[in-house]
Amino acid sequence: MTADMQRLAKLVPDLVAVLGLRYRILRQIQLAQPVGRRSLAACLGMTERTLRAEVEFLRDQGLLAFSPAGMSLTAEGEALVEALEDAVRQWLGLTELETRLAARLRIERAVVVPGDADRSPMVKREMGKVAADWLRRHAREGDIIAVAGGTTVAAVAEMLAPAPVFRSVRFVPARGGLGEQVEHQANTIASRMAQKTGGQYRLLHVPDTLSEEAYLSLSAEPHIKAVLDEVRQARIVVHGIGDAFTMARRRGADAETLERLRQTGAVAEAFGYYFDRDGRVVFAMRTLGLRIEDVAKADRVIGIAGGASKGPAIAALARNGVPHVLITDEGAARAILEA
Repeated sequence: MTADMQRLAKLVPDLVAVLGLRYRILRQIQLAQPVGRRSLAACLGMTERTLRAEVEFLRDQGLLAFSPAGMSLTAEGEALVEALEDAVRQWLGLTELETRLAARLRIERAVVVPGDADRSPMVKREMGKVAADWLRRHAREGDIIAVAGGTTVAAVAEMLAPAPVFRSVRFVPARGGLGEQVEHQANTIASRMAQKTGGQYRLLHVPDTLSEEAYLSLSAEPHIKAVLDEVRQARIVVHGIGDAFTMARRRGADAETLERLRQTGAVAEAFGYYFDRDGRVVFAMRTLGLRIEDVAKADRVIGIAGGASKGPAIAALARNGVPHVLITDEGAARAILEA
């Protein structure tokens, strides 16, 4: 919080709390509009009665519009949210939190959004919007952008929009399918990003986990080899960060594999690799896609993960040198700094 804001807080003790609450309401409506009051109250962890008073105030200020479909921001509301973003982040202490987090993890940049993804699914949309804005600003013509699977990276796809730079960008999956819901697989996310931006894409039609025989056979298949060559030349990599045991179970790991992860102290997963608390790779799935050495050669690696429960996994991956830029939330940031 700035010195001026601290002085104002002494004069009006509830200023920061009210400002933060009303900004969060506007921001959540912006991400989900049109949205009903009940859904919004659940996302914000508020009672409908408390929320009703706030949204009526914001409507009276000309910032919200009500319709049968739900609440939406007016043009004035949209402009206000965008204009206040940097100032509110400073007032709420997020800018300072980012500086401390980047220093602790020894990464180039950390971006922290309000909230905790473990408590509100809307926080993933907020992280997705930040990541989408980052890609729009940093992508170059002709770029190859490799994207992993997962719900958080899927949120990035939904927040992307057309921009001239994306027309010559190719989105590619970082790996094959995970065997989970199709909308969360890397192939689907890559194609969705291309659709949302007007860019191009290629798909990698292989299972996530392979036997040695299948791995060798598919690696030699000309079409798959061509896609893999392109994936491994990605300048930008966008990926989520998973808890080791959660991801292992989602992949149907057997009891022997789970026990091996337990004995080696695995806490994080990314790209099919499992990492211990010190960032060492302790286990790797046999999979086609980005290898850890390919990730190390990428110009920019963007990690996206939130929720206090992800704190240990994020910290472990950072100790391996992955990612360069972290987009996370308050829950994870504070869990890491307090660990």
